[in-house]
Parts: sequence; C-alpha cells; structure tokens
Amino acid sequence: MEKGNDTVVTEFFLVGLSNYPALQMLLYVLCLLMYLVILLGNSVLIIISILDPCLHNPMYFFLGNLSFLDICYTSSSIPKMLINFMSERKSISFIGCALQMVISLGLGCTECILLSVMAFDRYVAICNPLRYTIIMNKGLCVQMAAWTWTIGLLNSFAHTMLAMMMPFCGNIIDHLTCEILALLKLICGDVSLNVFIIMVGSIFFLIMPLILIFFSYIFILSTILRINSREGRRKAFSTCSAHLTVVILFYGSALFMYMKPQTKDTKLFDELFGLSYWVITPMLNPIIYSLRNKEVKEGVKKVFIRNLYLRTM
Repeated sequence: MEKGNDTVVTEFFLVGLSNYPALQMLLYVLCLLMYLVILLGNSVLIIISILDPCLHNPMYFFLGNLSFLDICYTSSSIPKMLINFMSERKSISFIGCALQMVISLGLGCTECILLSVMAFDRYVAICNPLRYTIIMNKGLCVQMAAWTWTIGLLNSFAHTMLAMMMPFCGNIIDHLTCEILALLKLICGDVSLNVFIIMVGSIFFLIMPLILIFFSYIFILSTILRINSREGRRKAFSTCSAHLTVVILFYGSALFMYMKPQTKDTKLFDELFGLSYWVITPMLNPIIYSLRNKEVKEGVKKVFIRNLYLRTM
C-alpha cells in the first residue's frame, strides 16, 4: 500500500526477522526457555517476599513490584512473538496491537520510575537509617507504587490512543512486536505531535529518573565512605549493589537501543538487541537479586526447605 492512500486497518502483520527462518527457529527455542526462567525466577521472588516475614520491608515490597512488572511486561509480547515465529501468517488484530503497545510501553515507563523509587529507598535506608521506618512507612510505599504504575500506564494509553486514531497507509509492521516507533512509520498524516510527545515522555520517564538515581547514589557513596568500619561499609554497599546492577543493565540497554542512530545497515542487529532487551533483562533481575543478596538467599532456603520438610512429615 502506497503512502497517501489510507485504509481501514483491522489487523497488522509483524514481519520482523521474516527473512531469516533458521534464525527464527533458534530464537523460538531460546526465547521460550528464557521466558520460562523469567516466570519461575520472578515468581519465586514474589512468593518469598510475601511468605518470609524478614522480607516485609520497603526494599522487598518494591522488589516484588519489579518482579510482577517483569512477568507482565514479557507476557504482553513474548507469547505472541513465539506464536508468530512458528506461523506463516504473522498477524495481530488491531485491538491486540493496541493492547500490546499499552501494556509494554506502560510497563517500560513504570520500570523507569520504579527503579528511581527503589534508589530513593536505598538513599533513605543508608543516609537516614534512624528515620528510615518513619519516612518509608507502609502507606507511603503503597502510594509510591500505585502512582508509579498509574503514571506509566496513563502515559502509554495517551501515546497509543493518539497513534491508533491516525490514518494508516499500510498494515505491515517491520518489527517483532507492536512497537510505537515502528507503527508510526505506517501513518499517512503528520506525526510531528506524536514524535514531540514521545520525546517529552523520554525526558520524563528515562532521563529524569536516571538523574535522580545518579544523585541518590552520589549521596549513598558519600555516606558509605564515611563509615569507619570495613564491615560496615561492605554491609551498606551490599544492600544496594543488586539494585545498582539492575539499573546499569536496564538503562544501559535502553539508552543504547533508543538513543543510537538508526540505519538500515544495522536493522538486523537492532531487532536482535531489542529482543535481548525484552527478554534478558527481566530474566537476569531475579538472578542478580538472588546471587547478590544474602537475605533473599536465606528467604529462599527458609520458605522452600520448610515447605519440603513439612511435606515429608
């Protein structure tokens, strides 16, 4: 369909990587395995954060939110992608595409804010330990989490509605999912407003949270260096090292994927890197928190070993 002849679209075709059938088969197996690891790893973190009383504090409350977010984020796109990998008709309905875009974009924005909220939590815990339980009380934590989810989803809903109401000149999306930048290429009309809102949203949801995280860790590092005992410094840093690793992984991938120049020569690499960003980061989050956090490892032992012991009695 040529540009300028808009038509009524009832479905879209996701043709990303269609020219590489052998690669799609390999990716199908890898993505399926990683998706199962995502579901298992993040579910375990949610379960132990609920069942272990020692983990009933703000840090693990937000970690449970992050794990639930990662499950929802990957489930919005990976199952449909796996189906399309094995199907000749790689289609998605108009409503399905809109829902996929609302959920994936919304949860991506939510994670940006949630990571900055978790950085603030670590700042209060290390820089104001005596007032930590007063400042980070249960009511404030619930409100912060609720606003994080609400703002992210409202932003994605606005982006999606604005894009879906525009006239389309085609229905072939050269991407693996209903990604908003790929969808904008099919619109016949002027998309300058869409692009402007996306740019503003990128500043609000990507740059500003990153700045807040950066300054939080400057204060955290300054406080840690003033601790006299070596053991005290090690313990203080260990409480935020897992979060810092997740931040570097998430924002490093996001900035590389969205800020680098787009060229036709790197299209295959862009799609593969985007796929790894959707799958690998949510898969590594529970692994990082399990390996680098003693309380999580102890929680896993207590919850699951106790249940196994009770079952054998």
